[in-house]
Amino acid sequence: MINFRYHVVSLTAVFLALAIGLVVGTAALNGPVADSLRENVNGLRKDNSLMRQTVNSMQKQLETEEDFAAEMAQLVLPGKLTGRRVLVLTLPSGRDQAEGVTKMLQTAGADITGRIDVQDKFVNPDSNNNLLELAVTAARPNSAPTVNLPGNGHGVETSSALLANVLVDRPAGSPAVSEADRRAVLEHYATAGYLTPADKISTAAEAVVMVTGQPYVDKDSAKKDESVVKIAEQFDQAGALVVAGMGSTGGNLVSVVRGDPVLSQTISTVDNANTVQGQLGTSLALAQQLTEKKTGQYGVGDNATSRVPTLPR
Repeated sequence: MINFRYHVVSLTAVFLALAIGLVVGTAALNGPVADSLRENVNGLRKDNSLMRQTVNSMQKQLETEEDFAAEMAQLVLPGKLTGRRVLVLTLPSGRDQAEGVTKMLQTAGADITGRIDVQDKFVNPDSNNNLLELAVTAARPNSAPTVNLPGNGHGVETSSALLANVLVDRPAGSPAVSEADRRAVLEHYATAGYLTPADKISTAAEAVVMVTGQPYVDKDSAKKDESVVKIAEQFDQAGALVVAGMGSTGGNLVSVVRGDPVLSQTISTVDNANTVQGQLGTSLALAQQLTEKKTGQYGVGDNATSRVPTLPR
């Protein structure tokens, strides 16, 4: 009969054999294995060092190009937008580059009528009914009747049309919107959490720069991206519009405009507005629209016709 002592002896023999095997194996392979590992580690160190140098070099090159673009802006832009009234409209995805875009517009001489930050709530599908109510009742100004607002039940489209009515020049022959009505409309939307006016807007604009970025990625992304396009469409109908974005793929506003044979005829896009070069290009694209009545697609992404527009001297 196998007793407890037998089990102890057997287990001891097994562990002893394993220990001897490890010692022998380590002794036999220690030299070649260690040398091989050491060579691999040294090789990885060298590769890592080279990659770090490459990254640093590319970063320095990028900074140099940005500095060059900033210097060129001081030579190219002054006077291009002198006296032109421009509204800066930003979406949450475009907040980071909004300041740079605005500074370039000012360098070109533009009169910034104001900046309005559109909040995520504005394009949230749950806000549809409230936006409709605001547009046709609560926020309706006396000097901007709602008879020409879209009647398809799309809250973002209807509210965008109303905002375009009060923020951009009215068509020739239409009554101008009073400053009091403009302020009242914006206060309604700001109080409800749909917009954040960064400045007092006392006059209407003749052109709009819409600063945006990447598309939405949440469960309602398709509806939200559609609403962003609706905003652009309504402001495009009111005046000259340039979309200053980041990238031109994934269904963001830049890619949608470029892929639409109708919108691309009236809306200019810039796909690298997160860079100084793109911010320079945004001002030039707007100048092209206002002086030559021409649109174009600029930047470095898909379907861009050139990096920046070429303006007549």
